[in-house]
Amino acid sequence: MSTENSPLVPNASKILADFASHLQFDDIPQAVVERMKMCVLDSIGCCLHGVTLPWTKSVENMVMDEGATPVASIFGTSQKTSVGNAALVNGTAGHAFEFDDMHKESILHPGSIAIPVLFALVEKLGQVSGKEFLTAMVCGYEVGTRVGNAASIQLFFDGFHPQGTSGVFVGAAAAGRMLNFNPTLMLDCLGIAGSQAGGLMAAQEGAMVKRFHSGRAAQSGIYSALLAQKGLTGISNVLEAAYGGYLSTYSTSPKPERLLAGLGEVWEAGQVGYKPYACVTSIHSSLDALLLIMKNHQLRPEDIARIDVGLSPMTFTHCAWEYKAQGVTAAQMNLYFNMASVAFDGVLFTEQYSASKLTDPSLQAFMQKVHAYIDPDIEKMGVAYRHASRVKVTTTTGEVLLQEILDRRGSPENPLSKSDIQFKFKNVVSGILSESQIDDMIQLVDQLEMLSDLKPIMALFTIESPDKVL
Repeated sequence: MSTENSPLVPNASKILADFASHLQFDDIPQAVVERMKMCVLDSIGCCLHGVTLPWTKSVENMVMDEGATPVASIFGTSQKTSVGNAALVNGTAGHAFEFDDMHKESILHPGSIAIPVLFALVEKLGQVSGKEFLTAMVCGYEVGTRVGNAASIQLFFDGFHPQGTSGVFVGAAAAGRMLNFNPTLMLDCLGIAGSQAGGLMAAQEGAMVKRFHSGRAAQSGIYSALLAQKGLTGISNVLEAAYGGYLSTYSTSPKPERLLAGLGEVWEAGQVGYKPYACVTSIHSSLDALLLIMKNHQLRPEDIARIDVGLSPMTFTHCAWEYKAQGVTAAQMNLYFNMASVAFDGVLFTEQYSASKLTDPSLQAFMQKVHAYIDPDIEKMGVAYRHASRVKVTTTTGEVLLQEILDRRGSPENPLSKSDIQFKFKNVVSGILSESQIDDMIQLVDQLEMLSDLKPIMALFTIESPDKVL
């Protein structure tokens, strides 16, 4: 490919860098501020739970063995490490149990990147206000999700994990804004981040390393900002370069116009949703549809002869592969396992991914009743409905029952409420924080924009928490 080809969108990287460096708290709509506060609480809960899990412990142990200068806290413990290493561990923790927030179009979980980055920098900088924190958070969400939108769903089909690839721009923009970068430094920060993008989707079929992609994106965001401060220059046209740029390299069918569409008027940060189940977002509509049918018709698992599940092409590729008991990651990403598990238990949380559940013969038998296919009508609806599902249950008596869900529960179109997120937080951190600490955290985050100092929130992170073994 010629290096003289025209850029995909002229000056896109510079325009996004200018936006991120100049954004002020008062520029952000109140509805977006409220959404971000919900993301803060949700992400803190995910990190606090995730840091107790074995795969996060592997990363934590490696980091502590390095003996880096103790500056920033590993959530839920009394341990400190370097700013970058804290972001690595806490970012891994945030994505450690498939419970983190979700931006549908970009296929990103921005909270499990931005929150670890920002709290690590809060400890480095000292006093940081809630408004400064939220402004930096919005920068990370806006820039990162727009990069993911532009890379398009094709990035996923090409085999890349968006969390590790587009996710680096969440971390870099958030870090650069927290450090009050001018446009030149912000552009270098983004330009450095693009060269650190990485993560392969094959990790979803059993490897623990999928969780690490999020931590690495957070750490790369920190590194990008700190290196820019030290004078290292980045690729000035990192997003739009026709040869070797992020979009032209990572996606065979990008949508570059999505980088800047409605910038400053259409807030991608306001399009983030949340997860009621501890599994891949794409199948939540299928799970809810099955539960609705079972509840409305008082069915038990043994009453079901067959389940047909109509999906989008992306969800079919992402989740409808043959299940093999290869660990928690594979179970959480697989349609068949989760349909069977929810049919028996009605919920999907920690207990549903215990070692005994992963090989449970009754679940294995029930999976044989589940048949997935690409629904042509859902396919015609396009990427906006990639989480849609049509479920048909055939009972042992021959009755056929149908349920369609186009917008998954927890999405902006079918949202969870603030009280729902608070309820989820309480359950996620139960046994990690005390009841009074949980109440304090909920109250502090709810008033985040009014806080002049975030130390009271940080004080709730730095505790000893018992290991949990799945």
